[in-house]
Amino acid sequence: MSELLHPDVASALTTLGIEFEAIACDPALADTADFCEHYGFTADQSANCLLVGATKGEPKFACCLVLANCRLDVNKVVRKKLGVRRVSFASPEDTKRITGMELGGVTPFALPDDLPLWVDSRIMNCDKVIVGGGNRSSKILLPPAGFLAVPNVEVVEGLANEIAPAA
Repeated sequence: MSELLHPDVASALTTLGIEFEAIACDPALADTADFCEHYGFTADQSANCLLVGATKGEPKFACCLVLANCRLDVNKVVRKKLGVRRVSFASPEDTKRITGMELGGVTPFALPDDLPLWVDSRIMNCDKVIVGGGNRSSKILLPPAGFLAVPNVEVVEGLANEIAPAA
C-alpha cells in the first residue's frame, strides 16, 4: 500500500522504520474536514501538518503538527519558538516550494532536514493518528510514537489549543 504515498514519503517511512497503514483518499476529499466526514475519522484522531513562517526579515519556517480539533497557537507559542515578531501560515505556493507537498497532503515525513517539526503534545496521547501522505490522494495512519523518529522533531506542550465544540 505504500505505493499510494508520495515516493519520498514512502522512502522516509521505510528508512525510519515506522509502522504505518497507507489509506487511499479521493483528492477532492483530502482536506481534513471533508476527509473525516467521508471516511469516518474524527477530528481528535486526525492531525494537520501546517507550515508557518516569519512574515518579515530573514525567512524562518517550521512545520507544526496539531490535532484537527485544535487551533495552532501562532501568535504566542509559534512566534516565540521561531524567535520572530510576526508569524503567519505559509501560502500554498511556499508550502509546495519548501515541503514539496500540496495542502491537504502535507505530512511530517520527508520534510527538508533543516525544517523543524513541532508536534503538539496532545497528539502523543492518541492511540493512532491520521496525517497526509505527501499527496492529496493518500493518508497515513500510525501510532504517534512514529513522529519521534523524524529528524528535527520536538514535542511541544501547548502548541495548540482545543477548539470549543459548537453549541
